[in-house]
Amino acid sequence: MIEDRDIEAERPYLFRYALAQLREKDAADEAVQETLLAALESRASFSGKSTLRTWLTSILRFKLIDALRRKGKEKLFESLEDEADDSDFDGLFSRDGHWREPVKAWSGPEQSLVSRQFWEVFEQCSEVMPRRTAMVFVMREVMGMEIAEICKNLEITATNCSVLLYRARMSLRECFSIRWSREASV
Repeated sequence: MIEDRDIEAERPYLFRYALAQLREKDAADEAVQETLLAALESRASFSGKSTLRTWLTSILRFKLIDALRRKGKEKLFESLEDEADDSDFDGLFSRDGHWREPVKAWSGPEQSLVSRQFWEVFEQCSEVMPRRTAMVFVMREVMGMEIAEICKNLEITATNCSVLLYRARMSLRECFSIRWSREASV
């Protein structure tokens, strides 16, 4: 049986994960609290087929989805006018549609993905994106939600969702090309 201290030891990891998704410390802390409470109440059902961290993260994902649904119902999202204009990215491409400057190659992207540096840069980059754009990206790419589910939760169209995902990817690509080389050299 898992001990209280083992569950509590995962709090910092869970908080970083939740903060990356929700971008609000209070909301992230609340989601982690709900996760830990749910884990303590159902620890007898933990079979040990996965790691404790994996089990807790799966609980947290459901709590995050619930939190995002609540936010959607409260209409806390900025209007689409606050979103970046597609013309913001025109300078990144040549006339034939290719990137003007290629992104610097990463050494060992699998290793970088799990590194703390990667997540720090990801958080910095997602903070400069418009809130709705970042939320759609996190819901799709980090949490693995389907586009239909995202659209339902955020009350947006599939076309709007695709545009927001495109903008997020372009914004992250540009941000990472600048910040990743700076972080890697530190």
